[in-house]
Amino acid sequence: MTLDADQAAVDQIVARARTAQAAFEAGATQARYDRAALAAGWAIMEPARNRALAALAVETTGLGNVADKITKNHRKTLGLLRDIQDAKTCGVINEDAETGLTEIARPAGVIGAVVPSTNPAATPANNIINALKGGNAIVVAPSPKGVAACEMLLGYIHAELDKLGLSRDLVQMIPAPGSKAKTQRLMEAVDRVICTGSQNNVARAQTCGTPAVAVGAGNVTVIVDETADLADAAAKITASKCFDNATSCSSENAVVVVDAVYDDFVAAMAAEGGALVAAGAAPGIIAKLWPEGHLNRAVIAQDADKMLAALGLAGTVPEDTRFIAVETDGIGPEHPLSGEKLSRVLALYRSSDFAAAKATAARILAHQGAGHSVGIHTGKDARAVELGCELSSCRVIVNQAHTFATGGAFTNGMPFSLSMGCGSWGGNSIDTNLNWRHFIQTVKVVREIPAREPAVEDIFAAYWAEAGK
Repeated sequence: MTLDADQAAVDQIVARARTAQAAFEAGATQARYDRAALAAGWAIMEPARNRALAALAVETTGLGNVADKITKNHRKTLGLLRDIQDAKTCGVINEDAETGLTEIARPAGVIGAVVPSTNPAATPANNIINALKGGNAIVVAPSPKGVAACEMLLGYIHAELDKLGLSRDLVQMIPAPGSKAKTQRLMEAVDRVICTGSQNNVARAQTCGTPAVAVGAGNVTVIVDETADLADAAAKITASKCFDNATSCSSENAVVVVDAVYDDFVAAMAAEGGALVAAGAAPGIIAKLWPEGHLNRAVIAQDADKMLAALGLAGTVPEDTRFIAVETDGIGPEHPLSGEKLSRVLALYRSSDFAAAKATAARILAHQGAGHSVGIHTGKDARAVELGCELSSCRVIVNQAHTFATGGAFTNGMPFSLSMGCGSWGGNSIDTNLNWRHFIQTVKVVREIPAREPAVEDIFAAYWAEAGK
């Protein structure tokens, strides 16, 4: 197709979405929106469909593993549906007699969702559920490798929408094959852009001229201090690092261990299947992980045996090795181990004490991953608060498996999401987990109330007492 034909195809899809959204919103009730969201949720959670989506995702992207994608599709969707179950997204959602304000929820309109290949079913489903919950239509732009899984997902969703008598045009995707031109046109044509994926996509979303909610890059650093339960920390880091072969932006990329417990932690890590690679061998790992300066597709998001073979480590580490921890002290562009690795490869740093570990984490964040999240395994909760007060990170995950905790868990209070806003540190407009609130807008009905004008003295009295007039 020509560029003009590509743009026309996208425009037609958006036009159909606008028609479907207007009908969806007309005379809407909360129950209508809720049923549509549940339809999309069941489309991915029904066990046979979940299994088919997970298998196709791994087959077509070459990333992750089927069992973990099944778990991710199920738990992320179940958690999201729990989060939105009682949320009011239709009609009057708040009335305040004291201020005279009535707040009315309205859809954003047509959502354009740019989604990555790492989670080609779970991320679109999350966006689609949130969009329908808010009364929107949505058009998904998958990555090229994620097209097949997205097509299958939409087929399942359309079958569920049919049961409710709702238009299939509420949930569409840009026509295959995908292209930057089609995605760009979509972002320009819709009412709101939701973007999760490469930083190139994020930059394009935030400069497309349409209001965009985009998220920053991950590069998780976790501190293990001298008060940590080392066996618990090692078990959680291992479970998190290995889940879905480290496809998640919340997977640990660096662990900073204080000197007093370094050797004991390495032993605890080894008991969980984490093989230590001494600093002297790091250059060889780097050369194989970044041949010609790009991450090696034979390593990223692969099972342990394939990863070890591609790195030339087969037979040199224990047979039960699940991931490797490479000793290093370098941070910055000249030290790629300090960045995101999308693989079962962990950078391991040694620090003299907690203050030094905190400084190392800050330097890694400054290099990559600012705003996303850090973690700490500690017996001193005050240290977690200290990290929150001092580091450029919107989340501090305490004594948890980072991948499972950052995007919401049944054991913490974060909203379930696959997209984490990174605030101004990460160049984002949000600092929270992407959630249903980002898919609606509100109208305020404003009434006159008795005046509440203070005296100047009431405002400045304390300041004048301290600083003078």
